[in-house]
Amino acid sequence: MSPIPMIATEISLVVGSTGLLGSEICRLLSGQGGTVRALVRESSNPEKVARLKGLGAEVVRGDLKDRVSLEAACRGAGTVISTASSSVSMREGDSIESVDLQGQLNLIEAAEPAGATYFILISFPNVDIDFPLQSAKRAVEERLRRSRMAYTILQPTCFMEVWLSPALGFDPANGTAQIYGGGHNKTSWISFQDVARFAVAALGNPRAKNAVIKLGGPDSLSPLEVVRLAEQATGKKFVVQYVPEEALRAQHGAATDSLQKSFAALMLYYARGDAIDMTETLRALPVQHRKSVREYLQASI
Repeated sequence: MSPIPMIATEISLVVGSTGLLGSEICRLLSGQGGTVRALVRESSNPEKVARLKGLGAEVVRGDLKDRVSLEAACRGAGTVISTASSSVSMREGDSIESVDLQGQLNLIEAAEPAGATYFILISFPNVDIDFPLQSAKRAVEERLRRSRMAYTILQPTCFMEVWLSPALGFDPANGTAQIYGGGHNKTSWISFQDVARFAVAALGNPRAKNAVIKLGGPDSLSPLEVVRLAEQATGKKFVVQYVPEEALRAQHGAATDSLQKSFAALMLYYARGDAIDMTETLRALPVQHRKSVREYLQASI
């Protein structure tokens, strides 16, 4: 079944619009002729805000921690898309509890009475470990299911632009890689650009309505297989450093800070792998030519 064309006059509110994923969703929506409203904070990077305005987005000021600002931002929006997370861009007063939990609940509770009929939430797959970020995500997902709005919950696996980057120890330029766990378990690494394409493809698509959809990239590779691809792309022999699962479990158990406990749990998720069969999802949301790890590596060196 082909997606129903998006009505250009309907406003789509994007929350998290200055982030990597949110800004890409704004770009895609604008390119399709959609009416985009981008929620930004007073502290948002002015260059990123200017880029949103350059796309033709209506920029509104607000904060997930400020319910009144969300009510104003949601007014007149038919669709709300939330990519926001405190784990990406921490500001004073931000925490998993204030942003990922209460902030997202504030957004749902502001969107519903304001007349929004559809809500797309970016989450992540279930992880068999208890940690604060997952508890927040599942509580928000459950509240969204109970709302009167139609919804799509997208659960992408590991973003290659995050987990295969120098920030987390994967550095092709210097020929080094930090691997969490033994490096043998396969993961369906996905690009944020493809997550954005799936989010936009869900709009108006009846097969995405009231659905929870796991997302992965075109190939499932172990971290060590990714290292071999990087060695081929760079012509360098990598120096690999391992962080054993035992150390990650100890870090998770000892952490008293919600964010640190969550990071340790997500590293364990990476270590255990998550290969996702996308066959049925691609029938429902036919996103063409998803970015491969090889393509990502070649573009990043």
